[in-house]
Amino acid sequence: MTTTCTHLDQIKNAPPRTPNGCEECLKTGDTWVHLRLCMTCGHVGCCDQSKNKHATKHVHHSGHPIIKSFQPGENWMYCYPDDLFME
Repeated sequence: MTTTCTHLDQIKNAPPRTPNGCEECLKTGDTWVHLRLCMTCGHVGCCDQSKNKHATKHVHHSGHPIIKSFQPGENWMYCYPDDLFME
């Protein structure tokens, strides 16, 4: 595991595309546990504790490497390729 994220140049700080919930779950009427924000395109997806795991699916489909917690009071990010949490 690396100690420094090598994908910080891909952070674009795009605004959340669906600020009120998981993009895919809102479309299907499903529920989620916690939300994650893609730091490249602004996709909002549900976490891996949610049954649909849309945030991780988005990362694997899009290749966008970094997500940020979209929960109030949380300020961490995670880089999938580097397997690294950042605060």
